[in-house]
Amino acid sequence: MISEKQKLSNLIRQTMSMSDNIASEIAENLEPVSLNKNDLLLKEGSVCNDYFFLEQGFMRAYTFDTEGNEVTTNFYGRNSIVFEVASYIKRTPSQENIQALTDCFGWKGNYTNLQNLFHTSPEFRGFARVVLVNSFIELKERTLSMINLTAEKRYEILLKSRKEIIQNVSIKHIASYLGITDTSLSRIRKEIAIK
Repeated sequence: MISEKQKLSNLIRQTMSMSDNIASEIAENLEPVSLNKNDLLLKEGSVCNDYFFLEQGFMRAYTFDTEGNEVTTNFYGRNSIVFEVASYIKRTPSQENIQALTDCFGWKGNYTNLQNLFHTSPEFRGFARVVLVNSFIELKERTLSMINLTAEKRYEILLKSRKEIIQNVSIKHIASYLGITDTSLSRIRKEIAIK
């Protein structure tokens, strides 16, 4: 019978191509964690000490605007690596919260263990580099889309590229992620449905 750590190792290899040995080594440094809907993985003002591999469920990162309104900054679906990059790397308090939108299950690795792995395993360094580069590219594309794409086009891209989020996340959170009101998103959805 396959162990939970072996299942996790297989899941890690599906996420990124790597040897069985390094996937197993990463899996050995992760502990299982269950979160209930609305639980916080990270609270604003805390330092992000964990690297979370989300196996099941949906999460979001959010902050507050100058008027105290929640603004969703990112979504995470299954097989996502969830952490607040700036806080994790710079060891500074996070400006974001990370919240479970559904009941979630995943695997958490603490900063110290993963830093040790980073310094002893070239393959893990390569894995971490890819994660950071992909995070940077995603952030850059999102920033540019907020500047040079209409809300309708941003929604269409989200619909095509991350359909599971559209199907499992509230309109309120999707609207704040797109930088629009719930009413505007409802109108956009109706217009797209007519096309």
